[in-house]
Amino acid sequence: MSNTFGRKFRFTTWGESHGPAIGVVVDGCPAGISVEEADLQRDLDRRRPGQSKVTTQRAEEDRAEIFSGVFEGKTTGTPISILIRNKDTDSSKYDNLKNLFRPGHADFTYWAKWGHRDHRGGGRSSARETASRVAAGAIAKKYLADRGINVQGFVSQIADITWDGSNFDLEEIERNSCRCPDAETALKMEEAILAARKEGDSLGGIISVIAIGAPPGLGEPIYGRLDAELASAIMGINAVKGVEIGSGFRAASMKGSEHNDAFEMVDGIVVPRTNNAGGILGGISTGAPIVVTFAVKPTSSIPIEQETVTVSGEKTTVRVEGRHDPCVATRAVPIGEAMVALVLADHMLRGLGSRAK
Repeated sequence: MSNTFGRKFRFTTWGESHGPAIGVVVDGCPAGISVEEADLQRDLDRRRPGQSKVTTQRAEEDRAEIFSGVFEGKTTGTPISILIRNKDTDSSKYDNLKNLFRPGHADFTYWAKWGHRDHRGGGRSSARETASRVAAGAIAKKYLADRGINVQGFVSQIADITWDGSNFDLEEIERNSCRCPDAETALKMEEAILAARKEGDSLGGIISVIAIGAPPGLGEPIYGRLDAELASAIMGINAVKGVEIGSGFRAASMKGSEHNDAFEMVDGIVVPRTNNAGGILGGISTGAPIVVTFAVKPTSSIPIEQETVTVSGEKTTVRVEGRHDPCVATRAVPIGEAMVALVLADHMLRGLGSRAK
């Protein structure tokens, strides 16, 4: 199994949804970065379950414990080991799922690949694993912040309710349960999620992540393209079904004269006047904001009866019980931020040797 991501700034996650704990080892982080458990906790609290009425009510504190790699509040340059204990597991809800395949889940594919799987909450395929990525991402964010790079995400769409791009309030993102930058749109999103939950159904959504301050020159021209590795990082998040860089699929309906970003000189620096490219050209950053947008599917775990088959091929039906998010988009924001930050931190370190001077 591939559980490690990154080259210079890399991390390895471990653990299952209903095991005793999950965790991550971050390797390649430079020494001298100020890091405390509280730095990790801010983003973990944004991702953790039970934080609002539109999320799963599984009550996990998601307390990060740093076991190595940090001394006297600073990274030492050695591997950073982080543990997050699972405290509110209820595996009884999954006993009836041991020998059948839930629609929309990885039950069948895990069984097809290994012939044996942990059916408790999905085991390794559970989005519970993403808490480890968020912890690693918080360290990457600290590294980037020291270099003037900020990563910010928000929800731009839930089902058919779309933020129109106006009334962007940075502070509003963390004030509402849907993490939308517009309060009025956020209220509509919340109402839609609660209505779906009442019906026993779920909704999908779209998240945008913007990195501001990344210098030009990050990325490689062919197989280490910055946009390709960002897409890979985001597609590795549970439930993600689509990724766009900049204008993304809208580019298909534009003319070249509309899509091309004209360059100009501002204070002695070459900058693109517009940003349809999303801050990346030829796989290399332009210095403009890096814009990544991704779509998450409706949560697969729903109590509505669905048809399926057992491991032996017999037809049956299933109702997925337990505590699940009616929409995963709201909690996916810090996960998306973490993955973007981890890729940028990795490329910052990889790019240091691109020139002799």
